[in-house]
Amino acid sequence: MCGIVGYVGPKECASILVEGLRRLEYRGYDSAGLAIQPGPGRSVNVLRAVGKLSNLDAALRENPLKGTCGIGHTRWATHGRPSERNAHPHVSGDVAVVHNGIIENHLALRKELIAAGVTFSSDTDTEIAAHMINGALKKGAPNLETAVRETIARLEGAYALAVVSASAPDEIIVAKHDSPLVLGVGNGESFCASDIPALLAHTRDVILLLDGEMAVLRASGISISTVKGEPVTRAPKRIDWSPTQAEKGGYKHFMLKEIHEQPRSVEDTLRGRIDLAAGDVNGEEMGVSPELARSIDRVYFIACGTSSHAAMAARYWMEALAMIPATVEIGSEVRNRDPIFTSRDLVIAVSQSGETLDTMGAVKTAKAKGAHVLAVANVLDSAIPRASDGALYTHAGPEIGVASTKCFTTQLAALLMLAVYLGKRRGTLPDAEARRVLDALWHVPTAMREVLGQADHIKAIAKKHVRARDMLFLGRGTGFPIALEGALKMKEISYIHAEGYAAGEMKHGPIALIDEEMPVVVVAPRDAHYEKTLSNMQEVKAREGQLIGVCTKGDEAVAELCQGDSHPRSSHGTNAPPAFPDVMEVPEVQPEVLPLVTVIPLQLLAYFMADLKGTDVDQPRNLAKTVTVE
Repeated sequence: MCGIVGYVGPKECASILVEGLRRLEYRGYDSAGLAIQPGPGRSVNVLRAVGKLSNLDAALRENPLKGTCGIGHTRWATHGRPSERNAHPHVSGDVAVVHNGIIENHLALRKELIAAGVTFSSDTDTEIAAHMINGALKKGAPNLETAVRETIARLEGAYALAVVSASAPDEIIVAKHDSPLVLGVGNGESFCASDIPALLAHTRDVILLLDGEMAVLRASGISISTVKGEPVTRAPKRIDWSPTQAEKGGYKHFMLKEIHEQPRSVEDTLRGRIDLAAGDVNGEEMGVSPELARSIDRVYFIACGTSSHAAMAARYWMEALAMIPATVEIGSEVRNRDPIFTSRDLVIAVSQSGETLDTMGAVKTAKAKGAHVLAVANVLDSAIPRASDGALYTHAGPEIGVASTKCFTTQLAALLMLAVYLGKRRGTLPDAEARRVLDALWHVPTAMREVLGQADHIKAIAKKHVRARDMLFLGRGTGFPIALEGALKMKEISYIHAEGYAAGEMKHGPIALIDEEMPVVVVAPRDAHYEKTLSNMQEVKAREGQLIGVCTKGDEAVAELCQGDSHPRSSHGTNAPPAFPDVMEVPEVQPEVLPLVTVIPLQLLAYFMADLKGTDVDQPRNLAKTVTVE
């Protein structure tokens, strides 16, 4: 997830582009850059800086860029570590390109270009597009628009591109597929951006570019066409959001926005990594060779907080699919004792930020004892991936809300892919089974969208229980770490005391807490544990606990047990209409992917409880996004 801006018009554009990037810095912040066309017959000028946007601002004060047509970019790294050479814009000849997305076939295209004599100056997938567009112009493409059209016909994956060139000093060419791009219509000026906040200081009339479309931006106006060259007519829409609302996409909080971004984030995690026809995972980036995969005696997960819950789910998958004994440890516990690691251990360090201090300390210990370490992280080239032997990045994009949502589900997706990858290399996972699991994973975003459609119903459940002081969350199998995650989200942002338990442990203590004031949330999809979980729910019901169920769509047994009392008797003693059941349904999916789907109702429940209570959802008290202290 990166941020793109573009401007063409009568004004000097450097400050306009920087301010637009500032509005998009929530989309990326490891580097930034500008490419500005100073006028006819002159080459495009480029300025880039590593780190926060303030560094680009300082560089501009030292080296001002003049011109009225330009593009800008703030980066969230996916290919190539954060550095000036990997920062956008990327240049080839007189062509400059900024890009948001992932070009899946970049390796094949890169090899082709190198064979043709092209020299690369970065490690990014984006530079490929710059060389291809420049090459098309050299081969006789009549204009920049045609060169871009010829190039994107060969790109696979997700992209939002903005291109400027000395050959077209007064225009910007943009194109989109599976990455957002918005066009702004001004008075004698035109704009483009990854998101609406970058435009609102200049215009509120926007056009949303659709997949498979491209556009030519000039000061005089915008012309849109399909990639195949067919003209498109679309009237602009008027946006009435405030700039703050726009940053959140119209959502009240970043957390709610990020909950709703999860289908797209999981798609980005899977993109280019799954071969459904072969029933396999492309694992070149991980640094786990087939020989290493076959030599592993144990998988040792190390994580903290939400990441440890993802690791707990992955333990089930690792044992079931790859048939490797697996264990999960909390980072702070590993680094404060003398754990036993061997050269036949695969240590998987799971950290959203890649900077978690306790997990980093455990990684150093594992490395010192000869274990092979694989990092699963969201931030490219962060400390833990740098210290590890390999890295599997989740591509969730920046997560602004402190309580993790999309980073968690993308960790689950990455770890399930890893289990399939290892199972295939060890010969423990038949091809048909691998295809079944990967096909189910591929369709998870669709199931997520279906669950997100129940947000209003889940809010109504939250209203019924918002005065709760304590809550229990129960689950079995992979539902157990989801129960733990649901409880963690509830306590993090609503400040309600909540505990997660394995449902089979309920009778070993937690059952003593259950009374008519206690909401008990049970993760109870139709899986191998369903009957036993249903028995636990009946035990809660017998003690008058207030059951809230996460169940498979259409499950009448769970709905009957969760028939809440949202309509108390009136003062005249007459009965009110029947209460709706406190159930949050999920579609029927394969058991391996249930955690990615069942967690979403619990995220929404925690969010609505917190919002109704009036807490600071995005920045809950006493918490930080990245824990870099003991």
